Amino acid sequence: MYAASREALTQTRAALTAALDSVSPGAATAAAAQAGSELFSVVEVLDGQRTLRRALADASTPAAGRQGLARQVFSGKVGAEALAALEAAAGQDWSTAADLLNSLVTLGRESLLRAAADQNQSDAVEDELFRLGRIVAGSPQLEQVLSDRSTPVAAKRELLSKLLYGKVTAITEALAGQAVGRLRQTAPADAFDELSTLAAAQRNKAVAHVRSASALSSEQVDRLAATLTRTYGKPVTVHVEVEPGLLSGMVVRVGHEVIDGSAAGRLATLRKTFK
Repeated sequence: MYAASREALTQTRAALTAALDSVSPGAATAAAAQAGSELFSVVEVLDGQRTLRRALADASTPAAGRQGLARQVFSGKVGAEALAALEAAAGQDWSTAADLLNSLVTLGRESLLRAAADQNQSDAVEDELFRLGRIVAGSPQLEQVLSDRSTPVAAKRELLSKLLYGKVTAITEALAGQAVGRLRQTAPADAFDELSTLAAAQRNKAVAHVRSASALSSEQVDRLAATLTRTYGKPVTVHVEVEPGLLSGMVVRVGHEVIDGSAAGRLATLRKTFK
Protein backbone atom coordinates (compact mmCIF):
# COMPACT_ATOMS: atom_id res chain seq x y z
CA MET A 1 0.00 0.00 0.00
CA TYR A 2 1.45 3.36 -1.05
CA ALA A 3 1.79 6.36 1.28
CA ALA A 4 -1.40 8.02 0.01
CA SER A 5 -3.49 4.98 0.86
CA ARG A 6 -1.80 4.53 4.23
CA GLU A 7 -2.68 8.11 5.13
CA ALA A 8 -6.22 7.58 3.82
CA LEU A 9 -6.59 4.52 6.05
CA THR A 10 -5.32 6.48 9.06
CA GLN A 11 -7.86 9.24 8.50
CA THR A 12 -10.71 6.79 7.93
CA ARG A 13 -9.78 4.82 11.04
CA ALA A 14 -9.83 8.04 13.06
CA ALA A 15 -13.33 8.86 11.79
CA LEU A 16 -14.63 5.40 12.69
CA THR A 17 -12.99 5.51 16.12
CA ALA A 18 -14.55 8.90 16.83
CA ALA A 19 -17.97 7.62 15.78
CA LEU A 20 -17.70 4.55 18.00
CA ASP A 21 -16.33 6.58 20.92
CA SER A 22 -19.41 8.81 20.78
CA VAL A 23 -21.77 5.88 21.41
CA SER A 24 -23.10 5.52 24.95
CA PRO A 25 -21.18 2.93 27.01
CA GLY A 26 -24.16 0.60 27.23
CA ALA A 27 -24.46 0.38 23.46
CA ALA A 28 -20.76 0.56 22.53
CA THR A 29 -20.15 -3.17 22.14
CA ALA A 30 -23.18 -3.73 19.91
CA ALA A 31 -22.30 -0.64 17.86
CA ALA A 32 -18.76 -1.88 17.22
CA ALA A 33 -19.96 -5.35 16.22
CA GLN A 34 -22.64 -3.88 13.97
CA ALA A 35 -20.21 -1.47 12.31
CA GLY A 36 -17.79 -4.30 11.61
CA SER A 37 -20.43 -6.51 10.04
CA GLU A 38 -21.86 -3.63 8.00
CA LEU A 39 -18.46 -2.64 6.64
CA PHE A 40 -18.06 -6.23 5.47
CA SER A 41 -21.43 -5.97 3.72
CA VAL A 42 -20.39 -2.70 2.05
CA VAL A 43 -17.26 -4.37 0.73
CA GLU A 44 -19.32 -7.22 -0.72
CA VAL A 45 -21.50 -4.69 -2.54
CA LEU A 46 -18.46 -2.85 -3.87
CA ASP A 47 -16.75 -6.10 -4.88
CA GLY A 48 -19.72 -6.79 -7.15
CA GLN A 49 -20.06 -3.25 -8.56
CA ARG A 50 -16.89 -2.16 -10.34
CA THR A 51 -18.29 1.17 -11.49
CA LEU A 52 -19.36 2.18 -7.99
CA ARG A 53 -16.10 1.25 -6.28
CA ARG A 54 -14.07 3.09 -8.92
CA ALA A 55 -16.29 6.15 -8.54
CA LEU A 56 -15.79 6.20 -4.75
CA ALA A 57 -12.00 5.99 -5.16
CA ASP A 58 -11.68 8.35 -8.15
CA ALA A 59 -9.32 11.11 -6.98
CA SER A 60 -10.22 13.22 -10.03
CA THR A 61 -13.72 13.72 -8.59
CA PRO A 62 -14.10 16.25 -5.74
CA ALA A 63 -14.14 14.63 -2.32
CA ALA A 64 -17.55 16.10 -1.53
CA GLY A 65 -18.99 14.44 -4.62
CA ARG A 66 -17.61 11.04 -3.65
CA GLN A 67 -18.93 11.43 -0.12
CA GLY A 68 -22.34 12.42 -1.45
CA LEU A 69 -22.38 9.30 -3.60
CA ALA A 70 -21.53 7.14 -0.58
CA ARG A 71 -24.40 8.70 1.40
CA GLN A 72 -26.81 8.31 -1.50
CA VAL A 73 -26.05 4.61 -1.95
CA PHE A 74 -25.62 3.46 1.66
CA SER A 75 -27.61 5.85 3.87
CA GLY A 76 -30.39 3.91 5.57
CA LYS A 77 -28.70 0.61 4.73
CA VAL A 78 -25.95 0.81 7.36
CA GLY A 79 -25.75 2.39 10.79
CA ALA A 80 -24.31 5.79 11.65
CA GLU A 81 -20.89 4.44 12.62
CA ALA A 82 -20.32 2.43 9.44
CA LEU A 83 -21.63 5.31 7.34
CA ALA A 84 -19.23 7.73 9.05
CA ALA A 85 -16.33 5.46 8.16
CA LEU A 86 -17.54 5.04 4.58
CA GLU A 87 -18.01 8.79 4.07
CA ALA A 88 -14.55 9.44 5.50
CA ALA A 89 -13.08 6.79 3.20
CA ALA A 90 -14.82 8.25 0.15
CA GLY A 91 -13.35 11.64 0.98
CA GLN A 92 -9.76 10.39 0.97
CA ASP A 93 -7.34 9.99 -1.94
CA TRP A 94 -6.57 6.30 -2.44
CA SER A 95 -3.80 4.94 -4.65
CA THR A 96 -6.17 2.27 -5.99
CA ALA A 97 -9.77 1.23 -5.52
CA ALA A 98 -8.46 -2.07 -4.14
CA ASP A 99 -6.74 -0.18 -1.32
CA LEU A 100 -10.07 1.42 -0.42
CA LEU A 101 -11.82 -1.95 -0.24
CA ASN A 102 -9.01 -3.69 1.64
CA SER A 103 -8.93 -0.85 4.16
CA LEU A 104 -12.67 -1.13 4.77
CA VAL A 105 -12.12 -4.84 5.43
CA THR A 106 -9.36 -3.99 7.89
CA LEU A 107 -11.58 -1.51 9.71
CA GLY A 108 -14.44 -4.00 9.80
CA ARG A 109 -12.14 -6.52 11.44
CA GLU A 110 -10.84 -3.99 13.91
CA SER A 111 -14.38 -3.01 14.86
CA LEU A 112 -15.33 -6.61 15.56
CA LEU A 113 -12.16 -7.09 17.59
CA ARG A 114 -13.05 -3.94 19.55
CA ALA A 115 -16.39 -5.57 20.37
CA ALA A 116 -14.54 -8.72 21.46
CA ALA A 117 -12.29 -6.65 23.74
CA ASP A 118 -15.35 -4.99 25.29
CA GLN A 119 -16.62 -8.47 26.19
CA ASN A 120 -13.22 -9.71 27.44
CA GLN A 121 -13.16 -12.19 24.58
CA SER A 122 -9.94 -11.06 22.88
CA ASP A 123 -7.85 -13.99 24.08
CA ALA A 124 -10.56 -16.45 23.11
CA VAL A 125 -10.98 -14.99 19.62
CA GLU A 126 -7.24 -15.01 19.00
CA ASP A 127 -6.91 -18.63 20.11
CA GLU A 128 -10.01 -19.78 18.20
CA LEU A 129 -8.76 -18.25 14.95
CA PHE A 130 -5.37 -19.87 15.40
CA ARG A 131 -6.92 -23.27 16.11
CA LEU A 132 -9.20 -22.89 13.10
CA GLY A 133 -6.17 -22.22 10.93
CA ARG A 134 -4.50 -25.38 12.20
CA ILE A 135 -7.65 -27.46 11.64
CA VAL A 136 -7.95 -26.24 8.05
CA ALA A 137 -4.23 -26.68 7.38
CA GLY A 138 -4.50 -30.26 8.62
CA SER A 139 -7.46 -31.08 6.36
CA PRO A 140 -6.55 -30.86 2.65
CA GLN A 141 -10.13 -31.61 1.63
CA LEU A 142 -11.56 -28.80 3.76
CA GLU A 143 -8.88 -26.38 2.60
CA GLN A 144 -9.58 -27.26 -1.03
CA VAL A 145 -13.31 -26.60 -0.64
CA LEU A 146 -12.73 -23.26 1.06
CA SER A 147 -10.16 -22.27 -1.58
CA ASP A 148 -12.20 -23.35 -4.61
CA ARG A 149 -13.28 -20.23 -6.49
CA SER A 150 -16.03 -22.18 -8.25
CA THR A 151 -17.73 -22.89 -4.91
CA PRO A 152 -20.31 -20.19 -4.05
CA VAL A 153 -19.34 -18.00 -1.12
CA ALA A 154 -22.65 -18.80 0.60
CA ALA A 155 -21.83 -22.52 0.46
CA LYS A 156 -18.37 -21.94 1.96
CA ARG A 157 -19.82 -19.90 4.78
CA GLU A 158 -22.51 -22.46 5.47
CA LEU A 159 -19.87 -25.19 5.71
CA LEU A 160 -17.76 -23.06 8.01
CA SER A 161 -20.78 -22.18 10.15
CA LYS A 162 -21.58 -25.86 10.64
CA LEU A 163 -17.97 -26.54 11.58
CA LEU A 164 -17.87 -23.72 14.12
CA TYR A 165 -21.42 -23.87 15.51
CA GLY A 166 -21.40 -23.82 19.30
CA LYS A 167 -17.59 -24.02 19.44
CA VAL A 168 -16.45 -20.41 19.00
CA THR A 169 -17.56 -16.87 19.80
CA ALA A 170 -19.83 -14.98 17.42
CA ILE A 171 -16.93 -12.59 16.68
CA THR A 172 -14.69 -15.45 15.56
CA GLU A 173 -17.41 -16.83 13.31
CA ALA A 174 -18.04 -13.40 11.75
CA LEU A 175 -14.34 -12.81 11.08
CA ALA A 176 -13.80 -16.27 9.65
CA GLY A 177 -16.91 -16.08 7.49
CA GLN A 178 -15.81 -12.81 5.93
CA ALA A 179 -12.32 -14.15 5.30
CA VAL A 180 -13.43 -17.21 3.34
CA GLY A 181 -15.59 -15.03 1.12
CA ARG A 182 -12.66 -12.88 0.07
CA LEU A 183 -9.57 -15.08 0.01
CA ARG A 184 -8.11 -13.92 -3.32
CA GLN A 185 -4.57 -15.36 -3.40
CA THR A 186 -4.42 -16.27 0.30
CA ALA A 187 -4.85 -19.85 1.53
CA PRO A 188 -7.65 -20.25 4.10
CA ALA A 189 -5.32 -21.39 6.89
CA ASP A 190 -3.05 -18.40 6.26
CA ALA A 191 -6.05 -16.05 6.31
CA PHE A 192 -7.12 -17.36 9.72
CA ASP A 193 -3.54 -17.06 11.00
CA GLU A 194 -3.47 -13.43 9.83
CA LEU A 195 -6.69 -12.75 11.73
CA SER A 196 -5.25 -14.34 14.86
CA THR A 197 -2.16 -12.15 14.53
CA LEU A 198 -4.36 -9.06 14.06
CA ALA A 199 -6.30 -9.96 17.19
CA ALA A 200 -3.02 -10.05 19.12
CA ALA A 201 -1.76 -6.82 17.55
CA GLN A 202 -4.90 -5.02 18.70
CA ARG A 203 -3.69 -5.65 22.25
CA ASN A 204 -0.07 -4.73 21.40
CA LYS A 205 0.93 -8.39 21.47
CA ALA A 206 2.98 -10.51 19.10
CA VAL A 207 2.15 -14.10 18.20
CA ALA A 208 4.66 -16.94 18.18
CA HIS A 209 3.68 -19.94 16.06
CA VAL A 210 5.60 -22.87 17.52
CA ARG A 211 5.97 -26.27 15.90
CA SER A 212 7.39 -28.71 18.42
CA ALA A 213 8.52 -32.30 17.97
CA SER A 214 6.70 -33.18 21.19
CA ALA A 215 4.03 -31.64 23.39
CA LEU A 216 5.18 -28.83 25.68
CA SER A 217 4.10 -28.58 29.30
CA SER A 218 2.38 -25.43 30.52
CA GLU A 219 5.58 -24.50 32.37
CA GLN A 220 7.63 -24.84 29.17
CA VAL A 221 5.15 -22.71 27.25
CA ASP A 222 5.27 -20.04 29.97
CA ARG A 223 9.09 -20.01 29.94
CA LEU A 224 9.15 -19.73 26.14
CA ALA A 225 6.62 -16.90 26.23
CA ALA A 226 8.70 -15.05 28.85
CA THR A 227 11.87 -15.45 26.78
CA LEU A 228 10.20 -14.23 23.60
CA THR A 229 8.60 -11.33 25.47
CA ARG A 230 12.05 -10.17 26.61
CA THR A 231 13.42 -10.63 23.10
CA TYR A 232 10.71 -8.70 21.27
CA GLY A 233 9.97 -6.11 23.94
CA LYS A 234 6.24 -6.79 24.01
CA PRO A 235 3.94 -9.55 25.31
CA VAL A 236 4.07 -12.63 23.11
CA THR A 237 1.28 -15.18 22.84
CA VAL A 238 2.56 -18.69 22.14
CA HIS A 239 0.55 -21.12 20.03
CA VAL A 240 1.96 -24.63 19.87
CA GLU A 241 1.29 -27.47 17.46
CA VAL A 242 3.01 -30.85 17.69
CA GLU A 243 4.89 -32.02 14.60
CA PRO A 244 6.77 -35.32 15.24
CA GLY A 245 8.52 -35.02 11.87
CA LEU A 246 10.82 -32.40 13.40
CA LEU A 247 12.44 -35.29 15.32
CA SER A 248 13.39 -33.06 18.27
CA GLY A 249 13.42 -29.41 19.23
CA MET A 250 11.10 -26.79 17.77
CA VAL A 251 10.60 -24.13 15.12
CA VAL A 252 9.42 -20.71 16.29
CA ARG A 253 7.93 -18.14 13.90
CA VAL A 254 7.20 -14.60 15.02
CA GLY A 255 6.02 -12.49 12.11
CA HIS A 256 8.48 -13.05 9.27
CA GLU A 257 11.28 -14.20 11.58
CA VAL A 258 11.84 -17.94 11.92
CA ILE A 259 14.04 -19.59 14.56
CA ASP A 260 14.67 -23.22 13.62
CA GLY A 261 15.99 -25.22 16.54
CA SER A 262 14.70 -28.57 15.34
CA ALA A 263 16.76 -31.65 14.53
CA ALA A 264 15.16 -31.75 11.07
CA GLY A 265 16.27 -28.16 10.49
CA ARG A 266 19.84 -28.90 11.55
CA LEU A 267 19.95 -31.93 9.26
CA ALA A 268 18.70 -29.83 6.36
CA THR A 269 21.45 -27.29 7.04
CA LEU A 270 24.06 -30.05 7.07
CA ARG A 271 22.82 -31.41 3.75
CA LYS A 272 23.16 -27.96 2.17
CA THR A 273 26.67 -27.64 3.60
CA PHE A 274 27.81 -30.97 2.13
CA LYS A 275 26.30 -30.13 -1.24
